[in-house]
Amino acid sequence: MAEKASKGKLRSMFDAVKSVLYGMAGHDMARFALKTRGSMEHLFILITMGDLLGIPILPPYYSLRLLPYVVPQISTWKRRMLRERDLTDALA
Repeated sequence: MAEKASKGKLRSMFDAVKSVLYGMAGHDMARFALKTRGSMEHLFILITMGDLLGIPILPPYYSLRLLPYVVPQISTWKRRMLRERDLTDALA
């Protein structure tokens, strides 16, 4: 019984060390990767659905072909593109 308790303690210590190491090394990289992915998705939507903002880049045929895949993200994208920005937004 004492052996199981010590294994459980050792396991919880290992999990704590693993979490601390992830926080020190991996968390910032993961946040940066998610931010980059979001920027790329918004750029893709701008290129394909720019007509919604008055920026015609692609012919409407291709935009209509991609429309079913983009519809769930359009409202968020429009809100992000038309939002007022200032200098502090670039720092975050």
